[in-house]
Amino acid sequence: MAFSAPLWSSTLLPNKTTTFPSRFSPSIPKPSSTFAFPPLSIAATADIDTTTLAVIGGGSVAALAAVLSLTDPERRRKLQAEEVGGGDKEVVREYFNSTGFQRWKKIYGETEDVNRVQLDIRVGHAKTVENTIQMLKDEGSLRGVTVCDAGCGTGSLSIPLAKEGAIVSATDISAAMVAEAEKQAKEQLVASEDGLSPAPVMPNFVVKDLESLDGKYHTVVCLDVLIHYPQNKADGMIAHLASLATNRLILSFAPKTFYYNLLKRVGELFPGPSKATRAYLHSEADVERALRKVGWTIRKKGLITTQFYFANLIEAVPL
Repeated sequence: MAFSAPLWSSTLLPNKTTTFPSRFSPSIPKPSSTFAFPPLSIAATADIDTTTLAVIGGGSVAALAAVLSLTDPERRRKLQAEEVGGGDKEVVREYFNSTGFQRWKKIYGETEDVNRVQLDIRVGHAKTVENTIQMLKDEGSLRGVTVCDAGCGTGSLSIPLAKEGAIVSATDISAAMVAEAEKQAKEQLVASEDGLSPAPVMPNFVVKDLESLDGKYHTVVCLDVLIHYPQNKADGMIAHLASLATNRLILSFAPKTFYYNLLKRVGELFPGPSKATRAYLHSEADVERALRKVGWTIRKKGLITTQFYFANLIEAVPL
């Protein structure tokens, strides 16, 4: 697993909001003024240095809004799409097969070569993964349970699920991410040293976008991927993912509020040395509406937060 930490004491309750307590590494001092990016304004925030954050953090929301009114981050997005000859999907594939892969491999890994923001995002993502595993284990043993990890990245969820005995199908749009996940799995999923326990079943890693997923699984999990889909496409993707699951669908997404949307725009103005993918926020009401439209309902939900990472995590089941 990319980041190891104990599970939280918070309990997810049916149809009630649970806020998972923030947990900070001792090496990440909490600032005196409050400033946070939405989750995975991902590629936009992972490169920002702490000096930039300090300057922005000292300003008021009103001042930020005034600055943003004079900018056009969409122009940069359109130019980026033209460069790769496509839309959002092509931009995402290109990014996570090149500079994005190197950046997120580092963030999801264990290297100390990360800045303050990247380390905090690592903590936030790890919290999302661990709470997802806890959600899954609340229903009993995962041994033999079929799970589709849609958007598996470097395997931060797929590998621990395999260690729990799940039969995992892991996919990602990025061939580089899938290759790294498979490499990590081969290193970590080994038989016990005493030879009494066999090696866990290796996840089936495949390069696929979400639209190409097929088959049937007991549980489908899609973490931190909906940020790449505008709401009109997210509705269809939620319906598609639900059609693959027989029992449970677990999603995480960037919450959409006025404040988070404003801060996302700030992140887009400071993309660091490389261009970033477009980031879309989603309201819980919109996600719930999309689920109900295809006969599913939210059973558990919670908010995961650190300084620079915010994500809604939900578990949905058939009505």
